[in-house]
Amino acid sequence: MTTLHRHDQDRTEAAPVPSEKNVFARRALAVLRIGFGLTFLWAFFDKLLALGFHTGYDQAGTLDRFGDAAWIHGGSPTEGFLKFGADGPLQGFYNDIAGAAWADWLFMLGLLGIGAALTLGIGMRLAAATGAVLYILMWSVYLPPENNPVLDDHLLGAATLVVLAALHAGDTWGLGKAWARLRVVEENPALR
Repeated sequence: MTTLHRHDQDRTEAAPVPSEKNVFARRALAVLRIGFGLTFLWAFFDKLLALGFHTGYDQAGTLDRFGDAAWIHGGSPTEGFLKFGADGPLQGFYNDIAGAAWADWLFMLGLLGIGAALTLGIGMRLAAATGAVLYILMWSVYLPPENNPVLDDHLLGAATLVVLAALHAGDTWGLGKAWARLRVVEENPALR
């Protein structure tokens, strides 16, 4: 008796030898993926340690690297942006959750998880979905955007993450192919 598994449907036949143009495109996508991943990781470490690039300034605007603004020293990674940066129809909602422990933890775990997944090229579907949601939430903090009545870099970032996952950008210069062969990933394609 033959047993069919869901993961059998996801397998494709061997791909033809890629042309030079396709190799260039895959490498360009890999660079984009790694760049986005490192951007998320940088935001995580800057908020964790108050490295002084976006996080680490006190009320007077004085740089306090590794100081009270660092999450490890009790600073809130969400409070400043959500409390003082929010504007538009969702301002009240974002002001209310600014600095909440659950919001800080979700935000920081999201930055770390998305950044690690994109940088390593693993879990691209999950990273793209959560990253796109995070980008859209960040877009909705300040409405309408300053430079365009609809679009801004957050929405373009969300779309880019979806494209990276759809095109398996983690397979080039990443661990995506090895990750896809794991039994748990074969049985749960959303983890691809």
